[in-house]
Amino acid sequence: MKTLLRAFLSLCFAVGIVAIAQDLPSQPPQKHQEALIRLTSMMGTVRAGGEKLTFVTDQRAWNVDNPESLEGHEGHYMRVEARVYADKGFIHITELKMPTPSENRKNDLR
Repeated sequence: MKTLLRAFLSLCFAVGIVAIAQDLPSQPPQKHQEALIRLTSMMGTVRAGGEKLTFVTDQRAWNVDNPESLEGHEGHYMRVEARVYADKGFIHITELKMPTPSENRKNDLR
């Protein structure tokens, strides 16, 4: 009788594990991946290389997927709000501002 009870409980446990495993998604859907990429504030210089505009911080130079947002600011030190796609090596700028007088390159390094 004990053997039958153990076999029944083991079977119930195995069926439960299989049911839970089927409900777990292997990857989040594409639209949810956008939500996982956070908005980041960074400061740097807008650099023009031919027709291509890049945003250069102290750590690296970023390709910009919407370079029209940087037009007219070539050579300026700017603060941007951007979504960073580090695995693809580019940023998407959502907001661009001139730094305030109290913001400078020294304060940016903190």
